[in-house]
Amino acid sequence: MTQKALFDDMIPAQDAAQPAPGRVCTVLVPYPVDKAYSYAVPDDLGHDLAAGTYVCVPLGKREVLGVVWDEHAAAPPRGKLKNMIARYDVPPMPDSHRAFIDWVAHYNMAPKGFVLKMALGAAGALEPPKPVTAYKLSSVSLQALGADEQAREKFLRQFSPQRRRIFALLQDGIPRRAAEIADQCACSPAVVKGLLEKNLLETEHLFSAAPCRNPDLARGGVRLSEDQQMAADHLCEKIADGGFYAALIDGVTGAGKTEIYFEAVAAALKSGKQALILLPEIALSNAFLDRFRRRFGCAPALWHSALSAGQRKAAWRGVATGETKVVVGARSALFLPYHDLGLIVIDEEHDPAYKQEDGVIYHARDMAVVRAHKGGIPVVMVSATPSLETMANVWDGRYEGLHLPDRHGGATLPDIHLIDMKNDKPERGFFIAPSLMRKIEENIAAGGQSLLFLNRRGYAPLTLCRTCGHRLSCPRCTAWLVEHRKTGRLHCHHCGYNLPVPKNCAECGDTDSLTACGPGVERVYEEITQHFPDARTVVLASDTAEDHEKLRAILEGIRDHDYDIIIGTQIIAKGHHFPKLTLVGVIDADLGLQGGDLRAAERTYQLLHQVAGRAGREDLQGHAYLQTYFPQNKVMQALAAHGRDAFLEVESDEREQAGMPPFTRLAGIIVSGKDEQMVMDVARDLGKTAPRGEGLDTLGPAEAPFYRLRGHYRRRLLVRADKKINLQKAVSDWLARNKIPSSIRVYVDIDPQSFF
Repeated sequence: MTQKALFDDMIPAQDAAQPAPGRVCTVLVPYPVDKAYSYAVPDDLGHDLAAGTYVCVPLGKREVLGVVWDEHAAAPPRGKLKNMIARYDVPPMPDSHRAFIDWVAHYNMAPKGFVLKMALGAAGALEPPKPVTAYKLSSVSLQALGADEQAREKFLRQFSPQRRRIFALLQDGIPRRAAEIADQCACSPAVVKGLLEKNLLETEHLFSAAPCRNPDLARGGVRLSEDQQMAADHLCEKIADGGFYAALIDGVTGAGKTEIYFEAVAAALKSGKQALILLPEIALSNAFLDRFRRRFGCAPALWHSALSAGQRKAAWRGVATGETKVVVGARSALFLPYHDLGLIVIDEEHDPAYKQEDGVIYHARDMAVVRAHKGGIPVVMVSATPSLETMANVWDGRYEGLHLPDRHGGATLPDIHLIDMKNDKPERGFFIAPSLMRKIEENIAAGGQSLLFLNRRGYAPLTLCRTCGHRLSCPRCTAWLVEHRKTGRLHCHHCGYNLPVPKNCAECGDTDSLTACGPGVERVYEEITQHFPDARTVVLASDTAEDHEKLRAILEGIRDHDYDIIIGTQIIAKGHHFPKLTLVGVIDADLGLQGGDLRAAERTYQLLHQVAGRAGREDLQGHAYLQTYFPQNKVMQALAAHGRDAFLEVESDEREQAGMPPFTRLAGIIVSGKDEQMVMDVARDLGKTAPRGEGLDTLGPAEAPFYRLRGHYRRRLLVRADKKINLQKAVSDWLARNKIPSSIRVYVDIDPQSFF
């Protein structure tokens, strides 16, 4: 069904000239619409239908979920209204959350219905949970097992060892599913049901419980240092005071920032509120969840894309009803309809993963601050390497800065050494400098662990023909194919295209002329195992830890010192604590500086500082070695000198002189389509009518750095505006003046973080 057909018989909410009889409400539906639609409220839905109520309404030929947006709407002057069909027995979406959805849609120039869809991201969660059959001991069994020892033994002797194990398990009185009993007692579910037929077990209906219902606030956390305690007490006071408050916990790696905001979470829970902790990547959650359990005695509710449908339903419903007290999640967790949210924590606030690059394009860190403001609650940002935007807000007094200068427990920051690759060259065909190899050897001999970091998956980033120079590239993307020895294939990391490594060059036909160029983590592993064949070595990347259980096992092995050398990508760069890790080697410290990205220097500093911070987190001194061809670069010099603040000041001055954020605002306009000429024509026409004037300028159009992505050609324009200008209005008016063919997509990225 086309979008036009879907909405042909809908009537947009609008001022009415003549009110229709009966009550009328407007309902927002999770589709690409920017208006709520008017519906009549039948008497059987009750007169207490409030704004925020979840309802079922007819939409075209379908029945869909929606949310009452205005409970006292006027009837439209013409047309016949359709009736609402049903309402759901879930507390209404709070006013603050609906105001947040409105704001996000306006600011990011996204359809309001699409933003609502992110808040309804659990199919079936509004339906009452279905009961699950569980089994427990019957009164007959309880009487027999509660008799004297001789009678009990006589009773049990008539049963097999499997059935005796079932009796022993269920004596704690906790009802369990048949599959769970079978798993724990090493029997089949049929054995369980056989005991039911003999009236030795009875059934009970269980419902999926909301996660994280009863955190133990009396457990207490670790002993805090004086600086930590002062910061924690200050946050708790602000939570007790109520109202909007924004703070940055700014501390070196290993300073114990997590324990501080755990105290803030506990304070919010004591006041009867819910808390949200955002993490940039769910890979960080394994170690984090262990720390959370130690502090609160239970696991938090999780929210991320890898959850099962059942887990999503239980978490969403628990959040909406208020039963779930703490949520730990990726950026999408921000849009859950919290019943009574009292605190938002944004860990690793600088991380680029908080930017959503498709669908509704938004920055979760910035939107979280808005969500806190709309709800009148505190928001706490956390980072050892804060973003320049956040630091500018601290300097301007909009956020409060809480600084932790020292590592927790007396540990010291690692010494950072620069290896000049122009002078300390590896052997031909190798990528690790001789001096770093010696340091790894010495570290193994001393009983320490070493981490080698390279933010590049696979074996080699480029395969070319030695005969004709042909480079193997993706047919759908502007990207080279990456060789993976593990799969024996060449992969595109952007669209998933892959093929076996060919024997002949497709361009010249020469045989055995293809060669791998440059290193990935698999190639570093090959080099390390050649030099240290007896060392226990492991590779940790997103494609070597395919699931959370395998990732957890590798991380636990590293913590238990099952490995001497770890080779990893950014999955291991932050959030982990490895007691025996004393050496970090960065294979290509210059990697992030390539290209013309506005934030290249800042992000390179952040990533390298974070990965260096894995070393020496306990009583042993850590050392980090950065292999670079540009040791005089400002990033390398700042890292070696632990000069973060000086680096940020220089970066800030350069941005201000260039007229770039955080001193101005940007909007990226991306024109995309499968017809290359049509993309070029639309982009050219947009460029001719682009907004320009005092305090407003438009650059482009130009080819996007990834000119072809997943089979679509892409051109970009960039609007730069002074902060006093209404950027959204300028862009909206501009795009409205241009006719865009239906086969071409033009999307807007407000405050772009990357320019690919």
